[in-house]
Amino acid sequence: MSQKPADSAVDTSDLMAVRRQKLDALRAKGKDPFRNNWVQSHTSAKAYAAYEAFEKDLPESDDPEAKVPDGPEVSVAGRVITFRVMGKASFMKIQDRDGVIQLYVQRDSLPEGLYNEEFKKLDLGDIIGARGVLFKTKTGEITVRVSAYELVSKSMRPLPEKFHGMTDSEQIYRQRHLDLISNPESRQRFITRSRIIQEIRKFLWEREFVEVETPCLHNVAGGAAARPFMTHFNALDCDFTLRIALELHLKRMLVGGFDRVFELGRVFRNEGLSRRHNPEFTMLELYQAYTDHRGMMEVIHSLIQHICKNVLGTFQIPRADSDEVIDLSGDWREVTYKELVLDATKDDKWFSRTKEEKLAACEKLGIQVDPESEDFEVTNNVFEKLIEPTLIQPTFVLNIPKELCPLAKINENDPSTIDVFELCINGQEIAPAYSEQNDPFVQREMFEAQVGEETQNLDEEFLSALEHGMPPAGGMGVGIDRLIILLTGAANIRDTILFPSMRPEKREQSE
Repeated sequence: MSQKPADSAVDTSDLMAVRRQKLDALRAKGKDPFRNNWVQSHTSAKAYAAYEAFEKDLPESDDPEAKVPDGPEVSVAGRVITFRVMGKASFMKIQDRDGVIQLYVQRDSLPEGLYNEEFKKLDLGDIIGARGVLFKTKTGEITVRVSAYELVSKSMRPLPEKFHGMTDSEQIYRQRHLDLISNPESRQRFITRSRIIQEIRKFLWEREFVEVETPCLHNVAGGAAARPFMTHFNALDCDFTLRIALELHLKRMLVGGFDRVFELGRVFRNEGLSRRHNPEFTMLELYQAYTDHRGMMEVIHSLIQHICKNVLGTFQIPRADSDEVIDLSGDWREVTYKELVLDATKDDKWFSRTKEEKLAACEKLGIQVDPESEDFEVTNNVFEKLIEPTLIQPTFVLNIPKELCPLAKINENDPSTIDVFELCINGQEIAPAYSEQNDPFVQREMFEAQVGEETQNLDEEFLSALEHGMPPAGGMGVGIDRLIILLTGAANIRDTILFPSMRPEKREQSE
């Protein structure tokens, strides 16, 4: 029994057989089509810059027919994406990490026989190295006049028939390598993602935060209300979970004297897939001693504006599929959770209503709510389904109900709420932040209320650490993938994750 590899809708077996024949022919000549190395002196962008610098130094001439001397010699490498053979000469374009550059190859510039016997038999998708001088074609395109080339990696599987601008989302997510080859906007989005993460680190390092790494395997799932992935630790013969948050270990760092600490890490929640949710995602969590949620407001406001300035070059972010622009400059709106709910329901007595009255009101508002929900959950359905989608411009939502987060300080003026903000932009939560709870007795009570009778789920190690004394602190979590959606205009969280979670592809069985 053998498996037939999945591919595009086009049967590629014959094309692959032809490429295998070419491979065998090269090996029969003693040539290795999978080289160990190629010395690349210039990327495409650096080659363009080198020629432009050379061109600036050329003496001025009034003769339009004057021959322009060749530019500097470069050694480039990349994947063949277009190939046009014209008898004794060929034009080819290769793609590298910076973009695309054109090659011009003449038969007589290569060793005798090489042009017809090998070069013309290259395929789209092959990766080659080429050396030569730069010049400009009659159409003004900077090009490499090739004097030597090598096939450095033979592409055995042809690119999809319409790989330029590949649009099938299933194929894009499942075969991300092809998406990166064919879609420049996708390549740029992931480069931008990398630069954003780099600037996040730079911003926090400059503020004297220390980056740490905490365990991915936890014996108690804590720091958030989410269903964990389960696994078994064979060496210890006990069950563990993949972490659902970074919070509790980072707070133990505060107890240990690390006053400013952060982690950029993968988090795993065994829950649904949607346009804004992926079970495996990247989270930034940071904690700063001797401040509170107000201090965190300044941090996230400054951080996002730092990214806008140093990565995007603008504070105006166009919304996907809309003419509206999100303005991240200046000060941002502040409003309480209760104010938003009262305004949305048009009921100034909402918070004194019974749960049954709230459920009836939700039905009139067109909001579906599980009748078994707790009272605070009914109200939170109003916020999440009716209010949050309308918060397009940056908004700090303050003083949320205490039941929604057991890890924050109770608000001194309204004991039914906690000192928390949720930063909402583009209709979704980007960052929640707290004045962290550091009273071990109150923390235990809130944990016990959250877990009910399942007291085995209490993180006793964290509570024990808290009893040694944790300084007052502000803490914040930022969903990196959602932040990338916002800043790059991506339509789906899967567009911001290189290899999103997917059901395994079914493969046809053949004898």
